[in-house]
Amino acid sequence: MTHGRDCARQFIAAGDCRVLLQHDRLWGGKTPSASPPTGARPGAASRSSPSAQPVRVGVHYCGLNFADILACQGLYQEKHTLPFTPGMEFSGTVMETGGNVSAVKEGCRVVGVTGTTAMAEECVVDQKMLWRIPEGVSYEDAAVLPVTYGTATLVLDRRARLQPGETVLVTAGAGATGLAVIDLAVNIFKAKVIAAAGSDAKCELALKSGASHSVNYSRSNLRDEVKRLTDGRGADVAVEAVGGDIFKAALQSLAWEGRIVVIGFAGGKIPSIPANLLLLKNVSAMGMYWSRYQKENFPVFSSAISSALQYCQEGKIHPNIGAVFKLEEANEAFNHVLQRKSTGKVIISMK
Repeated sequence: MTHGRDCARQFIAAGDCRVLLQHDRLWGGKTPSASPPTGARPGAASRSSPSAQPVRVGVHYCGLNFADILACQGLYQEKHTLPFTPGMEFSGTVMETGGNVSAVKEGCRVVGVTGTTAMAEECVVDQKMLWRIPEGVSYEDAAVLPVTYGTATLVLDRRARLQPGETVLVTAGAGATGLAVIDLAVNIFKAKVIAAAGSDAKCELALKSGASHSVNYSRSNLRDEVKRLTDGRGADVAVEAVGGDIFKAALQSLAWEGRIVVIGFAGGKIPSIPANLLLLKNVSAMGMYWSRYQKENFPVFSSAISSALQYCQEGKIHPNIGAVFKLEEANEAFNHVLQRKSTGKVIISMK
């Protein structure tokens, strides 16, 4: 690996937490330590894990996920020692490789996944966590795919076992993952979608993205509307990302032997499941934690990303990019998501 280059740092505020965005050239796969400037919370500088097959990538775009914000606030399932560099997915170009790397070479266009470190001009990852971007797929679209489409694929295929012709209810239907669920459910699984969102504008976006129907749950009863739209039958599958009362309404909206898959709690309230509701209709409630598949079943994790890249190349799916921010606008990007102004995927440009 080539060495040299000073560390460039930038701070972003996320809630009540300040996090160091750090960029270094790597020496033997490790990031040199850097002391946070005054005003940062105390903590050792982040280090990338040593890798037997390291690849240094010049990052073009980094996807911004709600999980990044939770991590910066110290509220995510996986805790990070401050200071650290957020960013778990990116697209870019291979700049150099370690001696044992064979899957990619300098100049390859790649999309990658890493728990942190992606929100920087460069990052180093193991070759296992890189996928080549097919010809015809842009860096922008590629950066959208790993988390949102990876999640949507595993939800619909692996967990819900969605079948052609079934009806899917998706909450937070205008968010990045919600739109990915709509895209895949309609165009790949040939299912029908009822999208639920909190405003008329978001409902309209979901309809334009392929949903058959939409429900504004800020002014309509979700359960009643789903019942009406399905002629009293209910939805076969519910993909639930909001939590609280919306989760309960989605659960009550299921058809006989329906399946609800929990993927998050954007509303901030983690609900309890009334077990009697599972019993009355023989329904199933399950969760889907995307990054856990990376550790527990990597072939399934990798296949979901490879499939998304292939679908995108073939023009079968259409990633929705809601906003693009520059790296120096990271604060604005985080607030854009926190204030629920975002629709589709927010990405950050390093160029």
